Amino acid sequence: MTQSKIWLSSPHMGGNEQKFVKEAFDTNWVAPLGPNVNGFEQDLEIFLNDNVHVAALSSGTAAIHLGLILLGVQADDEVLCQSFTFSASANPILYLGATPVFIDSEKDTWNLCPDALEEAIKDRIAKGKKPKAIIGVHLYGMPFKIDEIRAIAQRYEIPILEDSAEALGSSYKGKRCGTFGDLSILSFNGNKIITTSGGGALVSHSLAKKDKAVFLSTQARDNAPHYQHSEIGYNYRMSNICAGIGRGQMEVLEEHVTLRRKMHDFYQAYFADKKGISVFMEPSSDYYSNHWLSSITINPTIAGKTREDLRLFLEQHHIESRPLWKPMHLQPIFANYPYYGTTIAETLFDEGLCLPSGSNLSDADRLRLKITLDDFFNNSISVN
Repeated sequence: MTQSKIWLSSPHMGGNEQKFVKEAFDTNWVAPLGPNVNGFEQDLEIFLNDNVHVAALSSGTAAIHLGLILLGVQADDEVLCQSFTFSASANPILYLGATPVFIDSEKDTWNLCPDALEEAIKDRIAKGKKPKAIIGVHLYGMPFKIDEIRAIAQRYEIPILEDSAEALGSSYKGKRCGTFGDLSILSFNGNKIITTSGGGALVSHSLAKKDKAVFLSTQARDNAPHYQHSEIGYNYRMSNICAGIGRGQMEVLEEHVTLRRKMHDFYQAYFADKKGISVFMEPSSDYYSNHWLSSITINPTIAGKTREDLRLFLEQHHIESRPLWKPMHLQPIFANYPYYGTTIAETLFDEGLCLPSGSNLSDADRLRLKITLDDFFNNSISVN
C-alpha cells in the first residue's frame, strides 16, 4: 500500500477559520472590504506591536509591487535586490520597467551581504545611477543582518523594502520582522506560517502610506460620486472571505511558530553527528527565526552524498523536499542584469535542501522521517 505523502509545508487550520468565513456569508460581506478585512489588519498590527499600519492585499507580490510604487520607483530606475530568494521578490521591479541589480548572500543568515550591497551602491552611483530602493529578504524566516543593512541604507539614503513573506513570527533583538523596513510586506500563501489561501499585506509606519496602498489596490478610484480615475490602480485588495481565514489563523500563529521550531530542533538533533551536513540556524541570540522551512546543506566531498541524492531518495518514499531557491541572477529571465558578490548564493543552491517543516507534522511523521533518513545515510548511495 502506498504511504501517505509527507509535504514540505502544507496549510494548517486552527479551527475558528470557518466561524469567521460563515459570518462573512451570513452578513453578505463577500467583497474586498468588510469587518474581517478590518479585523485581520488590526490583528496583524497588534501582533507586530510597533505602531504600524497594515493594508491587507491579494498577495505578497502585490504588496511588493505597491511598496515599490510608494517608494517612488519608476521606469528606468534601479532597485537593489537579494539574489537568493523567490522570484516574487524581483518580478515587481520588472512590472514597473525598472532594472533589478542583484546582490549575493552572506554565510551567516543566507541573506543580503552588506559588503556586496555597499560595493553595488558605490558602483551604481559611480555609473550615474543611484538605486531607488533595496529589497531585503528574511529567507526561510531568518532575519537578515538588519543593523548592518540599515546602516548602509541610511548612509546612502536609500529606502528598504523589507520582504517578510517568510518571516511572520521571526524577530531581531526582540523586534518583530515586518517592522524594520521603510515599508514591509507579508505573505499568507498556502505554504506560509499562516494562510488566507492566498494573500499578503503591506506594512507601514505611516497611516498615509497605508491609505495610499488601499487606494491603489482598489483601482485608484477618486473621491467622486461617479467612477473617476486620476492614477493607475490595481485590483489588489484582500477579500473579506480570505481575511476571515486569516483571522482564524492569527489565533494559532504563535503555536504554529512553536511547532515549526520544534521541527527545526528535530533536524538539529538528528544531523548533529552527520559529517558534512549543516542545519541552517540562527547565528546568535539576537536572531529568532520562525524556521518557516528547516534547511540543510550537504557538502558532497565530506558527506559522500549530494543534496540531490537525498531529494530523490525522499521522493521515492513519498516525502517532499526541495532545493534551496535558485538565485535570481542564474534565472533565464534575469541573466542579463547586474550582479554583485561572489558565489555564496550559488553554492547554497548547489548544496542546500529544504526538508518537511509543517506545523501539522506529527510524531509519527517524525519517526517516519528518521527511519527514512537512517535508511539513506546507512546505504551505499554515493556521489555520481
